[in-house]
Amino acid sequence: MTNPLPGLPLVESPLLPGQLGSMGLTDKEQRLASELHHRGYGVLDFPDGDLDARIARIKANLGPHYGIDFDDPQSDKTAGERRLQDAWRYDEDVRAIAANEIVLDLLGRLYGRRAFPFQTLNFPVGTEQEAHTDTVHFSSLPERFMCGVWLAMEDIGPEAGPLFYLPGSHRWPVLSNSLIGRRGFGSAAASAQDPFAHAWRALREATGAIEEPFLARKGQALIWSANLLHGGSPQSDNTLTRWSQVTHYYFEDCIYYTPAFSDEALGQLDMRAVSSIADGLPRANSYLGDVLQSPRRSRPLMKRLRQRWQGSRS
Repeated sequence: MTNPLPGLPLVESPLLPGQLGSMGLTDKEQRLASELHHRGYGVLDFPDGDLDARIARIKANLGPHYGIDFDDPQSDKTAGERRLQDAWRYDEDVRAIAANEIVLDLLGRLYGRRAFPFQTLNFPVGTEQEAHTDTVHFSSLPERFMCGVWLAMEDIGPEAGPLFYLPGSHRWPVLSNSLIGRRGFGSAAASAQDPFAHAWRALREATGAIEEPFLARKGQALIWSANLLHGGSPQSDNTLTRWSQVTHYYFEDCIYYTPAFSDEALGQLDMRAVSSIADGLPRANSYLGDVLQSPRRSRPLMKRLRQRWQGSRS
């Protein structure tokens, strides 16, 4: 396939309808590609024959880290920690889900570049997080070569604070500091997404976009585009769990950086040093095959990271 727009993911390209037949996708995968193109997300059954056993082991292994009484059905499941980041470092099942070869191959064909997992988040309950996009946290040059895969580890009903998304919002402008009139590089702000909340609310009001919950079955996975607005619904029953795993993926031959703390117009990028969970090897920041110098983070950001690390040890 000759692609005149290789700097756009295939599923995000306006040329997708004419390219679908030459992407090497099955009929089911073509429907998934169309969903990602038009709605910004797509649903699939996670392709792992050992998934039930993995989920049981993950719950047993990670459960003590959250400080929650999972044995008491009436205990408040939201009273402890709500997430564990990068548990793949010490849990082989978390790593295996993130590095699933069938998913990696599928993402590569959907996006037109080889995918690699770089971060995991494991949740026993919902986040109740405000609507946001991942692009302010982790983005790429070229844009949009990042996606998330959210896996339901149990059946999830409306009372458990399900994930929600705003279909079609992935087509909205990718918010940057220049777009909202803010300097980002060297910022001491504690939150990457708070500065963009007003702009997201304005876009929602202007478009009339409506949240849709993902009432998932155990074993279903949601792939979402980097610029899709999503979050966590309020949890009305705090005795319920909402076990899930999120894996974030980048794609090869890109520059990886955090837009919230960057000023792209000035060439001031808060670049990321990333590695693939699949093989543990670093992935260089590169542009059209040329490797860039090792990334250097701004001093205020390093200070924030040290403070978060110290806080997690207390």
